[in-house]
Amino acid sequence: MTTVDKTQSVTEVMAEIGRQARLASQKLAIVDTEIKQDAIRLAAKFLSDRSDEVLAANQLDMDAGEKSGLSAAMLDRLRLDENRLNGIVSALNAISDLKDPVGEVISDWDRPNGLKISRVRTPLGVIGVIFESRPNVTADAGALCLMAGNAVILRGGSDSFHSSTAIHGCLMKGLEAVGLPDTAIQIVPTTDRAAVGEMLKGLDGNLDVLVPRGGKGLVHRVQTESRVPVFAHLEGICHVYVDASADVEMAKKVVHNAKMRRTGVCGAAETLLIDSAALDTHLVPVLNQLSDSGCEIRGDETVVKAFPAAIAATEEDWSTEFLDAIISVKVVHGVSAAIAHVTQYSSGHTEAVVAEDAEVAERFLNELDSAILLHNASTQFADGGEFGMGAEIGIATGKMHARGPVGVEQLTSFKYQVRGNGQTRPK
Repeated sequence: MTTVDKTQSVTEVMAEIGRQARLASQKLAIVDTEIKQDAIRLAAKFLSDRSDEVLAANQLDMDAGEKSGLSAAMLDRLRLDENRLNGIVSALNAISDLKDPVGEVISDWDRPNGLKISRVRTPLGVIGVIFESRPNVTADAGALCLMAGNAVILRGGSDSFHSSTAIHGCLMKGLEAVGLPDTAIQIVPTTDRAAVGEMLKGLDGNLDVLVPRGGKGLVHRVQTESRVPVFAHLEGICHVYVDASADVEMAKKVVHNAKMRRTGVCGAAETLLIDSAALDTHLVPVLNQLSDSGCEIRGDETVVKAFPAAIAATEEDWSTEFLDAIISVKVVHGVSAAIAHVTQYSSGHTEAVVAEDAEVAERFLNELDSAILLHNASTQFADGGEFGMGAEIGIATGKMHARGPVGVEQLTSFKYQVRGNGQTRPK
């Protein structure tokens, strides 16, 4: 692992990290599946065995975060406890059980001249992950990149430095135990912000893809300044539309979970749309359950009139990612109006429709173009683990290469292998 030499500048340290990652990626591209799986499983075991050390490191970060005035949402993202740590261990084990995408033949065909052409999955190479607060990203990103045959450079925020370093140490032990280079999963050994700038410049061509995980400011900077491709979403302005055909109890359950399960995650619902035909039957029961759980309701004129506990919503509320126990609520005239509202205000992340009318559901799923669309299910299923991917390195809302949860398949590209028996192309 590359360490900081006091005589070296951040630029020199990051350049060396990039060089070492490129060398490691060349080895990882041809490593047997079983070796990668064993490294990840052993890392999970080390993490479980060293849980007390990791939780102690996390407490240092939590104490510092509270002193520095981190928001409740950021502290929630930063916090580790026994259950969350067990979740990280489970995610590592799930990733180790995934099908290895490297070398998979996506498609193949024969040409009339006898050439046999195959499109084959291949690693992207070196992936950089820049993240804030969430220490679980260290494990998820490290394991997913390794499983896909990529080297990874992790740059966590200063607020999660101790937690991420402790988790990274367990990943390193897994690599060492199976004889893989410890430079396959590197963590930037400094909190100096200049390191981010070096990653955005591409580390002398040694960085192939960047994945930012964090607040709007970080993601916007990466998307704006990066010289390498970026997999990211800027905001998670997620919507739930409750149609008049929806079962009331289901609507209450889905909306409550979508907003209140964890308010600080990117898949949390931020806007609720209610069919005007359901105003007398659905609105108050759904909002009562939210309000009783401590959720602030910001509604349009119709909502405020029907639910006096609500406060008047502003135009800005429809395009705000609250990441808190706040939801904006609007009454719309049917699915067409719901689709129009989502199209205008959504960030393209995740939307859900609650409806028993199959035609309404299909229109919602087909006419909207967000990365994830759900029918009769909570938006908080916008998660790679819930998609059966073991975990995710992030959610991508772009339309090129990766979209939605970025798992092992999305961390590969492809190449063409062409086999012949002496063919030459005629003049």
